[in-house]
Amino acid sequence: MIPQRSLRLRLFLLILTPLVLLAFLLGIWRFNVAQKTAQELFDESLLSAGLAISRDVAISGGDALLPSTRSMIREASGGEIFYHVTGPGGSYVTGYAYPPTSAASTQQDPYSPHIFESVHREVPVRVLRMTERITLENLVGDATVTVWQLMADRNAFANQLSIRAAILMGILLTTLAIVVWFGVARGLRPLLDLQEAIALRSPDDLSVIKRSVPIEVRGIVKTLNRLFAQVEHSINAHQTFISEAAHQLRNPAAAVQSMAEALQEAKTDEDRGKRISELVIAAKNSATVAEQLLSLERLRQPTHQDQMDEIDFRSVVEEACAEMGVHILAKGIDFDVTMPDAAIMVSGDRVFLIEAIKNLLDNAVKHGGAKLNRISVVLQCDSGSVSLTVADDGAGLSPDQSGAAFARFSQLEHSEGSGLGLSIVSAVAHRHGGLISINQVERGASVTLKLPIVL
Repeated sequence: MIPQRSLRLRLFLLILTPLVLLAFLLGIWRFNVAQKTAQELFDESLLSAGLAISRDVAISGGDALLPSTRSMIREASGGEIFYHVTGPGGSYVTGYAYPPTSAASTQQDPYSPHIFESVHREVPVRVLRMTERITLENLVGDATVTVWQLMADRNAFANQLSIRAAILMGILLTTLAIVVWFGVARGLRPLLDLQEAIALRSPDDLSVIKRSVPIEVRGIVKTLNRLFAQVEHSINAHQTFISEAAHQLRNPAAAVQSMAEALQEAKTDEDRGKRISELVIAAKNSATVAEQLLSLERLRQPTHQDQMDEIDFRSVVEEACAEMGVHILAKGIDFDVTMPDAAIMVSGDRVFLIEAIKNLLDNAVKHGGAKLNRISVVLQCDSGSVSLTVADDGAGLSPDQSGAAFARFSQLEHSEGSGLGLSIVSAVAHRHGGLISINQVERGASVTLKLPIVL
């Protein structure tokens, strides 16, 4: 058997997995935002430095930069700023000797600041170039200020922002994971309490579970309570069956023992032959009771679909009547069977159906009394069902006696029967989705077994 994860772990993973995925996507977004933010901040820093240098050159005539400008250049956010200034005619004014170069600019306004990326001394840099018209001593012309900064400084700043965001999200996820782990455990506490309540149940105590549980678990508790009730009913039924079976088998067993003892004491061959016949009848009655008890117990078991076959009910009736007809005719009783010519298909267990019909016929023979002269079997189809009626002209049976007639071990009057015949027929009818009923007739008894047919 493959081991399953605990419910706590499953819920933990179900809750945390999408959150981790969301955090990963947020981390990618935050990294891109950090890159963009760093670029904007550094570009603004380059622009501020360029404007400040241009101003200082104009004021000092190219001789010096103000201390505040030098301080800004040294302490620019994230790294140092480098610069190069040329005056009218491209003459060198101040700064580093060789600025980064770029491809020809395609911008229309030559006095608009131009930002681009380049390589200076084999190091990637971000460059801002701006041109302004200035006056240096007696010269009037364009002055170009080029400022640049290392891309590594920008990337380090962006990575620092990303790392801070990642650390913050990591702390939040860790805190959330701890809260979820212990929160799920607390949320599953009612299930653990329910487990304890179920563990207290035993065959001697199948009482319903009454403790308060969450809405999501109420269906499980309701199903368990229904199952407990069914199990308790089944146990009680088995105990009742065992008690009744022991009681009913005691009498036939005692009769067999008594006949056997009487056989031992028989003094003549005639008396011995009589005792042997009585012993055989008692043994048959004992075997019949045992077989009927076993049939009732088998009928109590749940019906599985693979136990049901589509069978021609006429052949079932023919087989049962052929087996019982010999005994009925041997007693001098007229026996008639009427059936339609067409096949009548039903879904059922052939063995149980045959046993039910034989019990109907056996019941008519055993309870018909001295007036019994005729037994008839009539098979006919109605809309969607088939009816089998067994009628006799014997002692009689009325519909108001149904409760006692179909009860186990019940007899309306003393006879050689066990009181199980009609109980078995009723159980077979119920197992096959049918009905058993006693008909109102002027004379004798009439019992009808009704079953659904396969259309």
